[in-house]
Amino acid sequence: MTGRDILNMMKVKAGFGTSVPETGKGKGKISKHITHGFHLMKGRSAHPMEDYLVSEFKQEKDRELGLFAIFDGHLGHDVASYLQNHLFHNILKQHDFWTETENAVKRAYLETDEKILEKALVLGRGGSTAVTAILIDGQKLVVGNVGDSRAVICENGKARQLSVDHEPSKEKKSIERRGGFVSNIPGDVPRVDGQLAVARAFGDRSLKMHLSSEPDVLVEEVLHHTEFLILASDGIWKVMSNQEAVDSIRQIKDAQAAAKHLIEEAVSKKSKDDISCIVVRFQ
Repeated sequence: MTGRDILNMMKVKAGFGTSVPETGKGKGKISKHITHGFHLMKGRSAHPMEDYLVSEFKQEKDRELGLFAIFDGHLGHDVASYLQNHLFHNILKQHDFWTETENAVKRAYLETDEKILEKALVLGRGGSTAVTAILIDGQKLVVGNVGDSRAVICENGKARQLSVDHEPSKEKKSIERRGGFVSNIPGDVPRVDGQLAVARAFGDRSLKMHLSSEPDVLVEEVLHHTEFLILASDGIWKVMSNQEAVDSIRQIKDAQAAAKHLIEEAVSKKSKDDISCIVVRFQ
């Protein structure tokens, strides 16, 4: 047995490694009018695909939950893969998930990051951003994120961002308070300690002293004028504004076709990154 085989066995034991098909769709069993579709596309880089996602409905205690997430890995795909398998489980097992949902999501993000750091020998030195959206009974939407993957909602044709881009330049003071620095090299984006282009992420053990994994969490009601939700990794947002993304798919009623179209649009605008996208249609 080679060292690689042993490492793969350890990874399976650590609880990750499920791959998602490149495209797919579904709908709620109770909220049948709500549909979702997803699409992933490998970027031009030489490394394997580092984006993972979750896009599904499940029944939990007589309630229907839509679970949607994008995990955009860096320096390897293992942390993103681990999140795909564990983050929602960790959120839903919080004792106060149904009563204090916002606190439950924040605590689960932090606890999951602690587990990832404990497993750094197996999961490696990389990390991942995350944006998660939990749809409760088709009526309440709970969005959390760390990093620069985004959640954008369309209401009456207008785009509104529900997540927060955690850019190093915006969080310079807290990074410096922790003993880190933000580099500003001409021709490059600001980076934590000259390395990472986001101020919050899961994993990244070597930078963790200077990084946060605390999510921003927002709870929203789904109203009659709520048309659809987009979750996507930064490969889309580097080349398209929120409104451009909404405009490009508003007339596409099939959620899976919409997700695929949005990625193709980003590629046509010269996006070179791995890209993953989920569209949830409420009408």
